[in-house]
Amino acid sequence: MAQEKRQISPMLAKILATDVYMTDQFVKTMDKLLPFHQLKTHHKMLEISCHGLTWIPAWIAFIWVFSSKSLFQMQVNFLIGLLLDVVIVSLLKAITRRRRPTKASAIDIGPDKFSFPSGHASRAFFIACFFLYNWPVHFIFVPPLLCWSISICISRILMRRHHLLDVFVGCILGIMEALFIGLIYLNYETSADLIWWLTDEKLDGGEYHV
Repeated sequence: MAQEKRQISPMLAKILATDVYMTDQFVKTMDKLLPFHQLKTHHKMLEISCHGLTWIPAWIAFIWVFSSKSLFQMQVNFLIGLLLDVVIVSLLKAITRRRRPTKASAIDIGPDKFSFPSGHASRAFFIACFFLYNWPVHFIFVPPLLCWSISICISRILMRRHHLLDVFVGCILGIMEALFIGLIYLNYETSADLIWWLTDEKLDGGEYHV
């Protein structure tokens, strides 16, 4: 027996229909602007630059290679935020199961084949907010960081990977994740213990140091 289509409220259906229409109009309008049309060739690079499969392994490698006491707290808390983002986005996608504007690619498996919310948007804004508020970087890096995160969000829409609502909620989610990490920010000793667990090396300041 074929699985019955999920029933949604008329108001939600209207919101989703409006979102689809507004997304289509936005993409068509942006396609007419020459600068954005030329940037289409760079959308894939933006996608890769904010992919979870790029950030999480690269960050673990960063922790392994750059074992500096001054970075322990930042490294561990940032990694927790990345993992938290993956879990929350995956759960929301599995629950909502909203289809992407275009057919999912062959590499989209599991919850990632769904559209709501945008994991790239949430990750981009988590990264930006983390390095703006939780571990502030030098002001010279702020403009590139903001441009990158905003470009990620716009590219997801122009590639028709997400609707406007998907990206908007993803941005809000990323901000909330950064604020949450700020609230539970692990201290140096706990961070050192986790670094020891990840690298299998006893570090000064950790509970297991001898």
